[in-house]
Amino acid sequence: MLRLISRILVGMVFIFSGFVKGIDPLGTMFKIEDYFIAYGTKWAMPLSLSLSIILCIVEFTIGVFLILNIKPKLISWLLFMAMSAFLIITLFDALYNPVPDCGCFGDAVVLSNWQTFNKNLVLMVFVLIILVTQQISDPFLSIKKQNITAIILLFFFSSFTIYASKNLPIIDFREWKVGQDLTPNATIKPKTYLIYKNQQTGEEKEMLSHELPWNDSVWMSQWKFIDQCVDHSLVTRSHELQIIDNDENDITDFFIGNPDYQFILISYDLSKANNHVFQKINDFFLHAEDDSYSFILLTNATNEEINKFKATHLIDYEIYNADDTVLKTIIRSNPGLLLLKDGVIINKWHYRNFPEYISLKKMTR
Repeated sequence: MLRLISRILVGMVFIFSGFVKGIDPLGTMFKIEDYFIAYGTKWAMPLSLSLSIILCIVEFTIGVFLILNIKPKLISWLLFMAMSAFLIITLFDALYNPVPDCGCFGDAVVLSNWQTFNKNLVLMVFVLIILVTQQISDPFLSIKKQNITAIILLFFFSSFTIYASKNLPIIDFREWKVGQDLTPNATIKPKTYLIYKNQQTGEEKEMLSHELPWNDSVWMSQWKFIDQCVDHSLVTRSHELQIIDNDENDITDFFIGNPDYQFILISYDLSKANNHVFQKINDFFLHAEDDSYSFILLTNATNEEINKFKATHLIDYEIYNADDTVLKTIIRSNPGLLLLKDGVIINKWHYRNFPEYISLKKMTR
């Protein structure tokens, strides 16, 4: 009974972990890249996507094999080796914090490094039970059926994960999912400060707008309005995106809060973007411009790189800078397209499924 409980518990955790990473293998790839950077092994970066897909498949397969009791001896040892590796890595993460979040459950459940290590420590107890009781295991499937089940499972989940790596996640756990409202918390208003100068002494005074003595005619006659500033620091956003223009101004809310349709093209790395789709994007932009819809590109690049890219692809729309980590979170495509209206995400498209403007216009009417 203890072995059965251990198998089911650990199996469910591995199935869940493999599945939530398998629907978003690019997210897992980015996390593996973070580890390569933290450990000083950037040379391994080209392997990150392959490792991500393999990790998703291995975790999901081990989970299903545990629950169905397929190849118990082999799976017991594979499970023990996998959990030993996870335990060592997450202990190092907990002690030194090279990567803030290991991503063990993708974006579905975010755990701190200590929470992840403690979770693995508890799971290791059940893994040891499975390992030491492997001899008393009695598979209910014949060897032939176990082999057939293994082949079918590996084929379908591998196909599923590879498909997911080339398209947007079928389930989006991030704050940039379709339908998400990105407008700031309406209950907290920005503070407006007014700056006045005493016309006799030259003293300057800054005060909140509601503190100004409008009804004091004597005070108002002695002080002259100079300037005002707005403090947005207490206004909470549901996202971390900051759109920065060439003058280092934060213009995020101008585009995110656009009451009309707003197209935002995302390319976290222009040098790695799929170049073949940009002619189609240029045609799309011209149609959007004819209908007076705003269309911008967000990337993380220097002005020199941006100007070279614009010249190469004959781009007329504005390109602004944003943090590449945030851009990777927004959409798992390089490039990828977002459609917003009044702060709400209407839809998202991978470059492989870039929409036709005419069809999209009919849908949004």
